[in-house]
Amino acid sequence: MSIRKSFFTIASSCTVALIGVMLISVPLHAQTDLTWAQAKARFETENPTLKADTINVEEMKANEVTANLRPNPSVSLTADQLYPFTKDPYYRPFASALVSGSISYLHERDHKRELRLESAQEGTKISDSQHSDLERNLLFNLRSAFIQTLQAKAVLQLAHQELDYYDHIIDISRDRFKAGDLAQVDLDRIELQRVQYQSDLEAAEVNLRTSKIQLLQLLNDKTPVEQFDIQGSFDFSDLLQPLNDFHQTALDNRPDLKAALEAVQQANTNHKLAVANGSTDPTFSIDSGSNPPLDPYIGFNVSIPLRIFDRNQGEKQRTQLEIGRSQESVTAAQAQVFADVDSAYAQLGGTLNLLRPYKTQYLEQAVRVRDTITFSYQHGGASLLDFLNAQSDYRNVQLAYLQLVGSYLSAASQLNLAVGKEVIQ
Repeated sequence: MSIRKSFFTIASSCTVALIGVMLISVPLHAQTDLTWAQAKARFETENPTLKADTINVEEMKANEVTANLRPNPSVSLTADQLYPFTKDPYYRPFASALVSGSISYLHERDHKRELRLESAQEGTKISDSQHSDLERNLLFNLRSAFIQTLQAKAVLQLAHQELDYYDHIIDISRDRFKAGDLAQVDLDRIELQRVQYQSDLEAAEVNLRTSKIQLLQLLNDKTPVEQFDIQGSFDFSDLLQPLNDFHQTALDNRPDLKAALEAVQQANTNHKLAVANGSTDPTFSIDSGSNPPLDPYIGFNVSIPLRIFDRNQGEKQRTQLEIGRSQESVTAAQAQVFADVDSAYAQLGGTLNLLRPYKTQYLEQAVRVRDTITFSYQHGGASLLDFLNAQSDYRNVQLAYLQLVGSYLSAASQLNLAVGKEVIQ
């Protein structure tokens, strides 16, 4: 019985220890691998600059309530002909009191209130379009940081592969040296060259960490850098639509152009409001009172200001000029849209022209040259200088290709910014 009890005690202790080891081995926070769609969705909900501008749009909507308010009526009460210092032996200070009251209301003519509301609503539309334009530019910054992170990951992977490959070459060279097939000076030169690969690896790790920090800042994410990562395709597409298609898409989607067009509409409404504000608004009032021994009475009154000098001339002229200025702003915005699209399209096309021969020729040639020279050097058919140059050429070609892919993705992001929507993923 005691043996059985001891067995169960030992088994329980081992189980507890195993569970403890498993819990320790589980990280406190799982690593976060974000796709571009997930990063974009998180950015739209968490970025403080975007959230602050969203509040600004809500403030503009609140102005619509103010613009649609009617004038408040006015009420007045009057008690006159009081005699608190009367010498009447019966002391009747209110005997001849005249008590009256009136209520008045300003009637706004020429649809002033409706025009104020229309102008405020158009202001909200402009603010909403400007918010979309801010989001467009901030998403470009986010996309740039995302691309930089993908490129830094690709460069880091290349640095690891090159260092592993070169370490393998060093191991073979040491075996050759031990066998007397390689001079000491040649081995030293080969080993010294490893510093370059180690430096490339360290620089790639720093660049990746820096890119992640920038991305976390845009996402307003407090996740530790070590526990944060992204995933996505770091490649290019050889398909490119005609330039005219991007022109039309930009004209239909650019929020800054939309805001400029909406500003013209608001300027026209403001001019109509300025003309309406130059008209006369009558004030209607009704009053009632009592003055004993006379009977109670009731009266009506209409007050009409005479707009002889001030007919809102300055505001009429200013709003008329504002219409012309807004129309010129639309022309300038359209020209900017075409310039942005043309520039981004040219940059993207030029990058594609450079990438195509890398994909079809240069990458394969670089691998073939490196492997051939390496094999020849190991068998005495190539010099040490040829070997080192082949390694350097391979690294340069691979790194240049990754940089060109990054340039392509950046140019595609620039074209998305110019068009106003993601036309190239």
